[in-house]
Amino acid sequence: MSQIIWTEIDEAPALATYSLLPIVNAFTKSAGVDVVTTDISLSGRVISTFPECLTDEQKIDDNLAQLGVVVQRPDANIIKLPNISASVTQLQECIAELQGQGYNLPDFPEDPQNDEQRAIKEKYSTCLGSAVNPVLREGNSDRRAAKAVKNFAQKNPHKLRAFESPSKAYVSHMQGEGDFFSNEQSIIKDGAGSVTIELNGKCLKKLDDVQDKEILDTTFMSKKALRAFLQNTLDEAKEKGVLWSLHLKATMMKVSDPIMFGHAVEVFYKDVFAKHGDTFKEIGYNSNLGLGDLYRKIESLPANKQAEIKADIEAVYKTQPPMAMVDSDKGITNLHASNDIIIDASMPVVIRDGGKMWNSEGKVQECVAVIPDSTYGMFHEAMVDDCVENGQYDVTTMGSVSNVGLMAQKAEEYGSHPTTFEIAEAGVVELKDENGNVLTSHKVEAGDIWRLARTKDIPVQDWVRLAVERARLSGEPVVFWLNEKRAHDANIIKKVKEYLPNHDTSGLEIHTMNVTDATKFSNKRIREGKNTIAATGNVLRDHLTDMYPILELGTSAKMLSIVPLIAGGGLFETGAGGSAPKHVDQFVEEGHLRWDSLGEFLALAESLRFIAQKNNSKELEVVTAALDKANQAYLDNNKAPSRKCGEPDNKASHFFLAQYWADALASQSEDKTLADKFASVAAALKDSEDKILSELLAVEGKPQDIGGYFKPDACKTEKAMRPSTTLNSIIDALR
Repeated sequence: MSQIIWTEIDEAPALATYSLLPIVNAFTKSAGVDVVTTDISLSGRVISTFPECLTDEQKIDDNLAQLGVVVQRPDANIIKLPNISASVTQLQECIAELQGQGYNLPDFPEDPQNDEQRAIKEKYSTCLGSAVNPVLREGNSDRRAAKAVKNFAQKNPHKLRAFESPSKAYVSHMQGEGDFFSNEQSIIKDGAGSVTIELNGKCLKKLDDVQDKEILDTTFMSKKALRAFLQNTLDEAKEKGVLWSLHLKATMMKVSDPIMFGHAVEVFYKDVFAKHGDTFKEIGYNSNLGLGDLYRKIESLPANKQAEIKADIEAVYKTQPPMAMVDSDKGITNLHASNDIIIDASMPVVIRDGGKMWNSEGKVQECVAVIPDSTYGMFHEAMVDDCVENGQYDVTTMGSVSNVGLMAQKAEEYGSHPTTFEIAEAGVVELKDENGNVLTSHKVEAGDIWRLARTKDIPVQDWVRLAVERARLSGEPVVFWLNEKRAHDANIIKKVKEYLPNHDTSGLEIHTMNVTDATKFSNKRIREGKNTIAATGNVLRDHLTDMYPILELGTSAKMLSIVPLIAGGGLFETGAGGSAPKHVDQFVEEGHLRWDSLGEFLALAESLRFIAQKNNSKELEVVTAALDKANQAYLDNNKAPSRKCGEPDNKASHFFLAQYWADALASQSEDKTLADKFASVAAALKDSEDKILSELLAVEGKPQDIGGYFKPDACKTEKAMRPSTTLNSIIDALR
């Protein structure tokens, strides 16, 4: 029997799995495919990191490490749902919940004072940020909108808010000396070996696994330049009368971006820090954790001191420009927590809402989007500028920008986490090879953010192949988003020129453009209803594959996200989970889960198709074709979950998928055995529709006890997500 590994992850997609997976297994087992789960949730990763602290019953394997082995096999087939890329605050909340459930885990030491605490923090650091994706993504990314999904979006367009004319909205990013772009140095390693990162002759890190022809990039962001840039954006925002908003990715870019966030907090509230800085040090406050953590930390102070600090914070808002809000009703600002505004989710919303974000009065207001890192800030600047100049997009006619992303084997910035440092002392950071030769060198000051990123040669070769393949299959032009003036991109351009002749490119339209020009080229085609393939590096892949789908489809969760693994297997990702926390809150409060599992439906179809093609399984081809029809019917009949309690939710959407899937199997003529088997199932699901929906809706409006946010109780959650005894009996009988 073939096997698909379905990842157990976090939040709303994890809740949905309790309802969906029994249906999936009931259908796929009919064609010899077993869908098994493996826990790589944040709580699961935390638990597996400290086996020495737990009872035998509590211990779980390091499933993420095991999956890292699986993706190296030619038979790998993994459906990867969106997981939490944890901030420090989220990690602390997860630890506290697990401790409350009886797990004897150590606290996370924010400021370790001894070797034991430093060792604990180091172990916990493996659970922070983008811990999962670099392990699983042993292939490059192919992300595009399924034709049925695109057609549905155009026929049922979501709303985009018009840009004002003239519009004040704009993007501000660092330029010139002091930022990552301008300081970047890049080399192509000649021969396999090791490299060391040294600060003033002291080793910060040694890498023993550098490959021949691997690209190594080093760069740094100046603390002084960053703080000057942030202050300038505040002055400009106040002068221009726009809302000030900061956009970072402090979850995945878990070392550099929280530091940038902390500087923003200190610059915005500079008067508060000038007055109370010594107190903040005494209570152990770290500005990287945001204003929300400050409010928590000052609770240890006398009431009069708390009131004084709070009053001084409130006074700042009278002197600074208005700031974007996460929740104006609760007074939660853009600077409360570093994980509240994540750039690849927040910037598409800025454009969707006409260059606006929410202010403290609960109204949308034109904003300046502050993005320190210009390597991707240029993309968002070009996106906003395009809409300021040409107006909002038309969802009913706009074309698509699909993506071929270079991400295999931790390519580019996502591979930089273990090699990103906040510089402790002024001096020189050098990258040296195994013979002591200096490969790159930077003069730095204390507090600067220095990073090294890696891109191996085989992933680049595969990326070029995949881009050409997609261009050939689609007939669409492909644009390599590469800037010859950026050191890293210049070396990638050399490799693209070297590897393109290995493929038949006759009749294909292939371009290489810098980020700004590539954005303009693609957006002009979008407005003409034309499609374009963007071949980008890892970070831009992350930004583009949220930006364009959110504008085109209303969400990035409905994209096909296929990762052909270099070893021959397949990884099938199911979309983004940025809104998942709100979904969980609503479910706990009123039993309604509005998460749309269409991404899972689409990923499952591609996963099954992959197995069918590999094994030449006619039976599985029939099951997959029936799922394709079910997905189409799901869209045609608009069975996505309602946002409102009391109306069909995620659980009902799974029922309709099962009904359409069974009906398609029963009505097909290619496999009589399957048709006969599913005829009675299809009839039962159709005949029981009213009763099943009634049972599903009966739990709406009632609070749900699932036993935990990060680690829900399995029995409680299954009961909450499978409340229809009629549906359960039909599915369980089929299983």
